[in-house]
Amino acid sequence: MEELPLSTTESGKNRPHIDYKQRAKDKYAFWETQPVAQFTEGGEGEEGPIDAPKTVGDVRAEPYNLPDSFEWCTCNLDEEAVAQEVYELLSNNYVEDDDNMFRFKYSASFLKWCLLCPGHQLEWLVGVRVKASRRLVGFISAIPAHVRVGEKTMAMVEINFLCVHKKLRSKRLAPLLIKEITRRVNKCNIWQAAYTAGVLLPKPVATCRYYHRSLNPRKLIDVGFSRLAPRMTMARTVKLYKLPDATSTQGLRECRPDDAPQLAELLNASLKRYKLAPLFSPEEVAHWFQNVDDVVNAFVVESPDTPGRLTDLVSFYTLPSSILGHPQHTELKAAYLYYTVATSVPLRQLVSDAMILAAARGYDVFNALDLMHNETFLRDLKFGQGDGQLHYYLYNWRLAGGCSMAPQDVGLVLM
Repeated sequence: MEELPLSTTESGKNRPHIDYKQRAKDKYAFWETQPVAQFTEGGEGEEGPIDAPKTVGDVRAEPYNLPDSFEWCTCNLDEEAVAQEVYELLSNNYVEDDDNMFRFKYSASFLKWCLLCPGHQLEWLVGVRVKASRRLVGFISAIPAHVRVGEKTMAMVEINFLCVHKKLRSKRLAPLLIKEITRRVNKCNIWQAAYTAGVLLPKPVATCRYYHRSLNPRKLIDVGFSRLAPRMTMARTVKLYKLPDATSTQGLRECRPDDAPQLAELLNASLKRYKLAPLFSPEEVAHWFQNVDDVVNAFVVESPDTPGRLTDLVSFYTLPSSILGHPQHTELKAAYLYYTVATSVPLRQLVSDAMILAAARGYDVFNALDLMHNETFLRDLKFGQGDGQLHYYLYNWRLAGGCSMAPQDVGLVLM
């Protein structure tokens, strides 16, 4: 979403008058119609739903009307052709950096892992097609989750992958996708949602910042992801970011399906310390903490003293970016820190081991948000602060007094 410029004048040029207050109002006009916390709210109000209570019978039965040349569809990612369509739509039209140098490149395998999770509903994978050509030009998804906000744990959905083809942004399809996914979720008697965005909308419950740790500094500098620091040579930079050849945590191994019941207990106990956090079932743990090449990697620590007892967890998922316009490199392979639990060794050591494992698998950069207890290792492990922020939002739920959480209060990771 376009940001308001810092200056309304430009030296040497005549510019038309722009009503910036009106532009700001227009920017959030849709969200002012939705049950979300607003920037204009004061510090009053109890924590809880924003909308008056409804029943499934109150929800409209028919899908929202699209412009005449478009139609709704359900995107069954079990069908390879459909998964490829969603992949291509996102690869060509989803999130780019401000300088148009990099664009997220979610793989079809990654999308299946994200969206075909336990309890998923196919009707929550919503697409928009052009009637004449059948081309997929819009998409939004929801997956089920149990999320605790403060002391209240509730069934909600996680909304993700809102995307409209670049050439159709003026058709106002995005608000219709949001309204339609809301309708379909409400028909299943679910009334709250969590979602994230890099843009500022009404009104974040928390704002986190990305940090980046170079694994392949030569490539990152070559493609413009990072820069050579003043008075630093390439050789010294490569040496600075060099990692040990082997991990240091005794008992560290890949997570297995039969770890799920014990790992669910370990993970849920750890997440109780945060104000915003999911609650995982063993079935969900078995799904989210797999080891799938170029999708997700999860490692546990098995106690050397008590074989079979799990004490720690570290995991990361894969989200590459297309490198736009570079003569040599086409993809940046990035690992994103997922969930961690550190009880027998320092968190810093677990993440260091994860970076060693990622580097051995050919990753170029290791990314982390400053949520949970991540701030305790960022400096020591040579993470650099990134430009990007990630805002967390709740749909139809207001925090007490309209307040927001610190990054350290957030224990929820959304892709």
